[in-house]
Amino acid sequence: MELTAAIFILVLASRHQPTEGVGHDPLLVVDDYEDGGIRLKCLSERLFSEAQLLWTDSRGENITGTPLSADTSTASVSSSIILKAGSGNSASCKIIDKQLKTSTESSVAIADAFFPSTSPWLAAFVVILLLSIFLVLAAFYKIRKKAREQIQQDIHELKHKLEEQKRRFQNENEDAEKRIENIRNELKFRKARSNAVNITLDQKCKHPNLCISNDNRRVKSSNKTETALKAMVVATEGFSDKEHYWEVEVGNQSEWELGVVSEKIRDMIMNNTENSLPVNNLVSLQYSQGKYILTGGEDVSDCKQCSVVGVLLDLENAELSFYNVEEMSPLGFVCFEFTGRQYPFFSPDSSGEWLGVRPVKPQTYDSLT
Repeated sequence: MELTAAIFILVLASRHQPTEGVGHDPLLVVDDYEDGGIRLKCLSERLFSEAQLLWTDSRGENITGTPLSADTSTASVSSSIILKAGSGNSASCKIIDKQLKTSTESSVAIADAFFPSTSPWLAAFVVILLLSIFLVLAAFYKIRKKAREQIQQDIHELKHKLEEQKRRFQNENEDAEKRIENIRNELKFRKARSNAVNITLDQKCKHPNLCISNDNRRVKSSNKTETALKAMVVATEGFSDKEHYWEVEVGNQSEWELGVVSEKIRDMIMNNTENSLPVNNLVSLQYSQGKYILTGGEDVSDCKQCSVVGVLLDLENAELSFYNVEEMSPLGFVCFEFTGRQYPFFSPDSSGEWLGVRPVKPQTYDSLT
């Protein structure tokens, strides 16, 4: 309202009732701010006349206006323009009456202060706003980068923990498997020991260089110059079916051999026709140079030296198994193909130390324990 009132003071126009053929000077109206400038309207009413409206700027050059809706009851003309700052700040509206061949004109001048302009504070605000946006984006980028690095670090730590958990689980799993394996081995050992039998050595079935104790349970070499593993003694008891278990105290002897021979080999030794260990119809476990060797040359190198060896003869499955009695763990087993009655045999080293059969009391085996 203040803008309109101020501009109206500068408008040289008179308002009166139109008469026939006569019209009043054009009325200039400041309408509103629009499109970065001020919209001006020019209105004129003339009765029974034909009029033309022209706009000119401060330099007298024509300005194209926008016609407004006309009133059909009168011969009126109206138009509007948008006056912007820097265009001279003034405009004139001229009405040409073609019938009376007269013209009237109204002008308006608007000070720069009334035109919309960009405030210096607005520019500063825009700069501050842009700077703030930049700082926010920079902070967001830095936070995001730091968060990404933190996430990567967390992932690395998580992977490290997972690897540790995996290794721990593997170790625990291996320990559990070892415990289970030890339990299985112990159960097998106890089951084998439940088939314990009494074994004695046969004075009539031994190598001449071997000496047997009075209780017929121990044997040693009487000739220390004898090469080891060439002399044996066979047990009195022989077996043709089922399972049978016995234990042998080998002590600290550096070399020995235990196993079973067929009845044919036993008869040959008894008749003094076999003076060394036979190759066929024999299965055994040999200890020599710190290694256990099964018949056929299989090396059982993972087993440590033991002082008591358990022997299980399984005639139903044709297997001969050996155990570390102190550890209750298997040393190995060997299969055989020959049939008939099988006799345990014993072969000590040439050190003169005793190698003896240890009495074993049969035990009841319970598979649930």
